[in-house]
Amino acid sequence: GEIEFKRVHFRYGEQEQVLDDFSLQIAPGESVALVGHTGAGKSSIVKLITRFYEFQAGQICVDGRDIRSFDLQNYRQQLGIVSQVPFLFAGTVADNIRYARPHLSEAEIDAVARQIGQGEWLETLPQGLHTPVGERGGRLSMGQRQLVALTRVLAQQPAIFILDEATASIDPFTESQIQEAMDLILKSTTSILIAHRLSTVRSVDRILVLQKGKIIEQGSHDRLMQQGGHYAELYETYFRHQSPDFKP
Repeated sequence: GEIEFKRVHFRYGEQEQVLDDFSLQIAPGESVALVGHTGAGKSSIVKLITRFYEFQAGQICVDGRDIRSFDLQNYRQQLGIVSQVPFLFAGTVADNIRYARPHLSEAEIDAVARQIGQGEWLETLPQGLHTPVGERGGRLSMGQRQLVALTRVLAQQPAIFILDEATASIDPFTESQIQEAMDLILKSTTSILIAHRLSTVRSVDRILVLQKGKIIEQGSHDRLMQQGGHYAELYETYFRHQSPDFKP
């Protein structure tokens, strides 16, 4: 699960350079949150690791090997990916959890799902694991969709977890269940999270603050707040209203 960017250059077509001589090392089992304004390069870093895009120069290595040398299908089976709008296909909750590991039994899926809040979230679904999710998960709330997608990652047991966190507001019960699922995944993977929740940035090992494709600050939430730099400004803009102490 070690990830290393070595002097990576990346641009979309002939447009403005997104990453210019970008280097970053993430230790096996480490969790990092990427924060920054729109256009800072957060999504590009994630898309390059997943090989949804190819970079123009430099190297991205996982466990010391260039990711371009891997069989793409085998490589992606080691990635647990949850996007801002989690992808679910028509079928039941159990079908969607089983997607990454088709041979899992009903009992095994139930055991994975109950790792999160002792399965309380399943009780909010009309038929539990057998609840039809509808086309693209349309019968579930955004929070429920995220829980299904995160449970799928728990069942998959990938080496690397990649999350582009949803910006939609979620009720407090689902929020706490999502955080519990995240904590379980972070314990067992190398994780890269595009963070929109205060609870997420506080739970990772290291926050990377991005501006125009460069890491301008890094550290824990408390340390970055003490510095009073760009992260502190981002906190005021995006995160402070999520704090229990917030007063409008």
